Amino acid sequence: MSPQTILDQAPTQTFDQTEFDQYVMGTYGRFPVAIARGEGCRLWDTEGKSYLDFVAGIATCTLGHAHPALINATSEQIKKYHHVSNLYYIPEQGQLAKWLVEHSCADKVFFCNSGAEANEAAIKLVRKYAHTVSDFLEQPVILSAKASFHGRTLATITATGQPKYQKHFHPLPDGFAYVPYNDIQALKEAIVDIDEGNRRVAAVMLEPLQGEGGVRPGELEYFKAVRQICDENNILLVLDEVQVGVGRTGKYWGYENLGIEPDIFTSAKGLAGGIPIGAMLCKDSCAVLNPGEHASTFGGNPFSCASALAVIDTLESDNLLENTNARGQQLRTGLEGLAQKYPYFTEVRGWGLINGMEIKADLDLTSIQVVKAAMDHGLFLAPAGPKVLRFVPPLIVSAAEIDEAIALLDKTLANLDIG
Repeated sequence: MSPQTILDQAPTQTFDQTEFDQYVMGTYGRFPVAIARGEGCRLWDTEGKSYLDFVAGIATCTLGHAHPALINATSEQIKKYHHVSNLYYIPEQGQLAKWLVEHSCADKVFFCNSGAEANEAAIKLVRKYAHTVSDFLEQPVILSAKASFHGRTLATITATGQPKYQKHFHPLPDGFAYVPYNDIQALKEAIVDIDEGNRRVAAVMLEPLQGEGGVRPGELEYFKAVRQICDENNILLVLDEVQVGVGRTGKYWGYENLGIEPDIFTSAKGLAGGIPIGAMLCKDSCAVLNPGEHASTFGGNPFSCASALAVIDTLESDNLLENTNARGQQLRTGLEGLAQKYPYFTEVRGWGLINGMEIKADLDLTSIQVVKAAMDHGLFLAPAGPKVLRFVPPLIVSAAEIDEAIALLDKTLANLDIG
């Protein structure tokens, strides 16, 4: 069935934005679109308009929308039981943890509900390790990168190297410092400066590819040097895989693109295909949290784990890593063609199906303007900062849908009025 045929069958729904805004706290700058339903890589709004979805819940809907594997898994699980808490053993949680360990460098998994919670767990783990294994008598410090993004809790916005996310939320927790991304000399100097005071660097926390910071991939030599420095100085390496994990880069984990292994890494967004889940994974050498020291009521419940098992089963059975690599290369080639056609862009970059297209800094054009214009033409994109367009479609995206997205963006750019 063609997208137009499906669109013709899509019913309209009543939606009152004024009433919504009356009752829902205004913490989001929402686009004026209300979503009614989705199928595959396509969404429909309450007025029946169709959109090609290259946002995927911000790199979250791994299998797109209404995927049969997720429908079946969640339906069957909720018929049995959906939540019991971690007072008891949960078989689905054990199955998921086993797969994660067998398909990564980790030995142990802690489950929670989101990327922020996974990063919060990693921060707590680092601090306990620093005080009990490394025997840091003074304040342990976590070094993170400028332009990073690690979440919205107090600890994770402090780890986030972007002051705009920290504004109005002081006092922030102590124990964090920031260095430029992909700059090994700056990292070395920061470690020396901190260790000469009454503090010690306990961990380096990085994204293998910075998402919110502009879709900036980590450099291979930089991450290899970071790993070596951490090994030589008894420093833990923590990688935030919340946006890039679970096949998004064409490999199961982003760190596999960098030739190193972390001591701790985190996952969330794509793990259960849109059902809330988070995971903090670590090696046995730093798995120091004991009963009562960290917990989550909903973490790893049977419903979310069944969803995640459906996602990873489909990743394997449908060869989605192969599709991600092929479609990612196709997308970058198409975007590079548009960058040559329109004099608005400086670079196309990314891995797999997380890609960015950077707008020239001196051009009076923002990513939000392009996102809004693309929406008018039936294409959902996301910004990654004020000057970068982000392309993160579901990993099931087809070659025809990549071509459609390029054509829609071409039409968008052709009709831009930037003075």
